[in-house]
Amino acid sequence: MGYTRPDEPTYFTAAWLFLVFLALWFGNQWITRMFNKHASWQKLGRKRFFMQLGAGLLYSLLVINVAYLIFKYLFTAEPPITSQIIVMNVWGFVLTIPSYSVYFGLHFLRHWQQSELEVERYQKETMASQLVNLKNHLDPHFLFNNLNILSSLIDKDRDLSQEFLVRFAEVYRALLLNKGEDLVTLEEELEFIQAYIFLLQVRFEQNIQFNINIQPDSYYFMMPPLTIQMLVENAIKHNIITEKRPLVISVTTNGQRLHVANTLYEKREELKSKSGTGLKNIKARFKYFCDEELAVSKTEEEFRVSVPLLEIETI
Repeated sequence: MGYTRPDEPTYFTAAWLFLVFLALWFGNQWITRMFNKHASWQKLGRKRFFMQLGAGLLYSLLVINVAYLIFKYLFTAEPPITSQIIVMNVWGFVLTIPSYSVYFGLHFLRHWQQSELEVERYQKETMASQLVNLKNHLDPHFLFNNLNILSSLIDKDRDLSQEFLVRFAEVYRALLLNKGEDLVTLEEELEFIQAYIFLLQVRFEQNIQFNINIQPDSYYFMMPPLTIQMLVENAIKHNIITEKRPLVISVTTNGQRLHVANTLYEKREELKSKSGTGLKNIKARFKYFCDEELAVSKTEEEFRVSVPLLEIETI
């Protein structure tokens, strides 16, 4: 059946080209792994592109020339021809450059996507760590302030101090329960702040007043726990509270914003705390969950802070 022999060189050439392709593919993969190990993109940046391009091009031309010489010496009687070698290297160079451009484009895109994911994961881990630190800051701060209130009541009214202690235990228990939560509903926050208001009114009597007006559809929005408590505490810390100039604090909602405003009768500069940790803490905690900013406004008579109410989808 001699009529099959003309096809044999075709099969042989195809098999030979396939072997050359495998040598090029796996060799360049090995070069990429070596560069990733010893000359990463992070270390060398764009220099890596030109270094690997040069190494890959030299390797590819080497494989093409070695394959040509092996083919000539083992399977033909003709010696290598200089003109064929030149033409083969020119074509190898011309074909290798666009092939490498596509390969590097895909490789760089994959590397960039991995880097983006790593950066995003690092940012989330960092922000989560900061959030834990911010939440841990609340416990000693809250405890210290209320123990001061309790100590001031003990000598004045034992019965009232006893009731205050019971209520304080209830408030602190609620605080511990919310500590593990990143967000609570506005309804839960208001239940907590009502208990906290009792503690404040025991101390300040009629010298501190609260007006709370919440829209019914706002109760199920979310917010970081103790947000309102920290804003109330901030108002107390920065204002003089007297019978003639009582501190009036209002808590209202408007759409997806909660507003906490207080009358302004500021302490002298040397009496005020300059740390500003309260508002910084609140801003940092909201920043973890949304891009909306806190709005702070101040007039001669009023200080107002507006925070976003969060709508978290549950699965």
